[in-house]
Amino acid sequence: MAGILVIAEANEGALAPISGELLGAARKLAGEGAGSVTAFIAGSEALGKELIALGADAAIVDTNPALQGALAEVYLPAVQAALQQSGADIVLMGQTALGRDLGPMLAFALGTAVSMETVDLKYAGGKLIATRACYGGNARAEVSFKNAPAIATVKAKSFDALAPDASRSGSVSTIDVAGEARVKVLGVQKAESTGIRLEDAPVVVSGGRGLGDPSGFKMLEELAALLKGATGASRAACDLGWYPPSQQVGLTGKVVSPNLYIAVAISGASQHMAGMAGSKNIVAINKDPDANMVKAAKYAIIDDYKKVVPALIEEIKKLG
Repeated sequence: MAGILVIAEANEGALAPISGELLGAARKLAGEGAGSVTAFIAGSEALGKELIALGADAAIVDTNPALQGALAEVYLPAVQAALQQSGADIVLMGQTALGRDLGPMLAFALGTAVSMETVDLKYAGGKLIATRACYGGNARAEVSFKNAPAIATVKAKSFDALAPDASRSGSVSTIDVAGEARVKVLGVQKAESTGIRLEDAPVVVSGGRGLGDPSGFKMLEELAALLKGATGASRAACDLGWYPPSQQVGLTGKVVSPNLYIAVAISGASQHMAGMAGSKNIVAINKDPDANMVKAAKYAIIDDYKKVVPALIEEIKKLG
């Protein structure tokens, strides 16, 4: 019952949504007997106080400027220092650009294991049990850990963040630790996008090659806007140049876990299914009743999307 260390992240000075979700997961584990929750973040003490409000019992802030936008190898000594200070035997981080590298790197350094692509967590019998996707997202496996600390990278939207509570109290301490980078980042180019980010959207409307041509995405964008969501695409559609690669959903694109995923004219290749397997509700619009996406969907409409989507748009407009 040593506790949990959450590796929080910030984006342009503000907490990333995954930070609150990880704290939601940590509080669930704490309620099951996993111990107290400590959050680590690189940045300012103000961020530490925000983490307390979101559910951390204590926060450790690394003020070294070298960690801002740094690679995992720069983070590694800082996380090890925070782990030693917290005494935690469970480490949670996001399945993000940082977590994908930091998780395995930390596990190797400490002689333990990491559960990647984790979608659920529970604490039973004094051990962390992680549920993760396997076989290209077509199945899920439960794994436990022989050594401590148990490390898990958690997919976005797998857990709900708690509402901020300014009345919560907890200690905020600072450290100044950073590793050395063997790789020098010469520049960062951000993909141009408007509206909500695909990976943060509560609703995602995605289109595939079955749309027939790129003009179909205009219709999907209108539907997504009405639902206050984002528009995605399958790899096949992106490879054809119909939609920007930055909006691709799948193992080689963005991994999404919205409350509602509407798949329009998408057959359901395994790499795409793995990228949206965490969706809470899936609606398929497809002419093929035997498509993989139709079989995986909670609801399916078997018809031409050119008939279905405009009718759906009109009905939603009537509601609002």
